Order: sequence, then C-alpha cells, then structure tokens
Amino acid sequence: MAPFNWKNQADFTLLPEGGIRIFAPGKTDFFCNPDGTSVQHSAPYLYLNVTGDFVMKAHVCHPFKHKWDAAVLMVREDANRWAKLCFEGSDFGTQAVVSVVTNNGLSDDANGVNYHWPSVWLQIVRKGNLFGMHYGPDGQTWNMVRYFTLDVPKTIKAGMVAQCPVGQGTYADFMYFSMENRSVDDIRAGI
Repeated sequence: MAPFNWKNQADFTLLPEGGIRIFAPGKTDFFCNPDGTSVQHSAPYLYLNVTGDFVMKAHVCHPFKHKWDAAVLMVREDANRWAKLCFEGSDFGTQAVVSVVTNNGLSDDANGVNYHWPSVWLQIVRKGNLFGMHYGPDGQTWNMVRYFTLDVPKTIKAGMVAQCPVGQGTYADFMYFSMENRSVDDIRAGI
C-alpha cells in the first residue's frame, strides 16, 4: 500500500491492531454550504492516492461530544469535487450515518439512518466514476447510504477524516482500515 499523506495534519495516536486515533481541533470540517455562504476545508485528512476502482472501509467510533462531530471516510479530487461518509452527531441529537457529495464547490448534505450503537463500519466503493457509500455492523453486511457519480480523474485521494465543526475539539478512532484495489460486482450492495 502506498504511503499516507496529510491535508491539515493533526495529532494522532496509533491504536492496537493497526488502528489510529485522529484528533480534530475545534472548528474544523469539510463542507461547502450550498447557499454559498461558507466553505470549510480545515479538518485533518489522512489519505492515500488511489488509482482506479477500490473498496475502502473502516470500523469507526468517536465520543459524540458536539453537534456534527464525526468519524469520516472521504474521497477527494480537490476543493470543488469530493464526497464523505460520516458517523456523525446530528443536529437532531442523534447518532447518524450522514453523506455529503460536493460538486462544483457546493455540498449536498443528506442525513441517513440513525444508528444507536457506539461504533459502525463505513465503506466507500469506486467503480469508474460511480461511487457507493455503505454502513454495516460487521464489515461484511452492508446497507446502502448513497449511490452517485463524481466526475474525477482516475487517481484521487481517499482516506480518513476527524471533524469537529462547532466544538472545541474531539477525536475519531479508525480500526481495521483497508484499501483494496478491486471492483465490486454490485455497487449498490457494496459487494
């Protein structure tokens, strides 16, 4: 696997069994308000440059200290074209699986299912310029969150984000992160 790179490098701690805890400073996020009023590209992002089709997944958790705190998997070409899948503290006071797709510098933010357990598996798959986002309890059984297209080059950034948009800081744990350079048979099912 190619080496990891940082955008907005932050403190981190290596966890047992190959996991990582990424510390998010306060007021950090990736979000381009669709009304055009604000743009954030400030959260710590640990990524790989990945070429072609892939399956990226991790088991994630965080303490849900503030609204919109999240452990995130993200794919990114640049500031105008990216997407993220989050296990997030929602503005409704729930723990939710949330997705954001950003095209032409504007984000489409969608709350997904409320998830009542303290951790969840997240997965993003790429097949050409089609992407599928999934969550599940065990890293093998997947539920679709979003299926979309993103007009990006063959090589993009893909990795992990810890975000804390309104609080004074938090952390997110990523266990069993994997990046497989392969295609899936069924992008909607994630397998």
